[in-house]
Amino acid sequence: MAHWLMKSEPDVYGIAHLEADGTTLWDGIRNYQARNFMRAMTLGDRAFFYHSNATPPGIVGLMEVVETGLIDPSQFDPASPYFDPKASREAPRWDCVRLRYQRSFRQMLSLASLREQFDAEALPLVRRGSRLSILPVTEASALRIYGLLGEAP
Repeated sequence: MAHWLMKSEPDVYGIAHLEADGTTLWDGIRNYQARNFMRAMTLGDRAFFYHSNATPPGIVGLMEVVETGLIDPSQFDPASPYFDPKASREAPRWDCVRLRYQRSFRQMLSLASLREQFDAEALPLVRRGSRLSILPVTEASALRIYGLLGEAP
């Protein structure tokens, strides 16, 4: 089981939305590196839910990958902000995964706290200017994050 960190703005789609929905497609990703990270995900992988563009930003919950290798339907919808005119059903460009809500953490682990505890090598999220919406998390860093949150893996 691998760990990931996946960012979303809480007013667009936050952990409370996922809790209410139960599962969601993680669609609308339009960065090739983030897309490739989703392609590397396997069933049962865990993802830390990170509220970005929030005050403060931070890790707020946990999700599980329950379906992989899905075609992102938003790329075909002209009304979607994620529409890609170069994508076709015969040659889709963007993928997504389905995630299931696992739990919300009792406390948020803020970006400021993460920067105090990790360097960019251990957790790329803390690198200044890091804007990638999906990042891998090493097993050692994942265990440390759980410990900082006072949560069991």
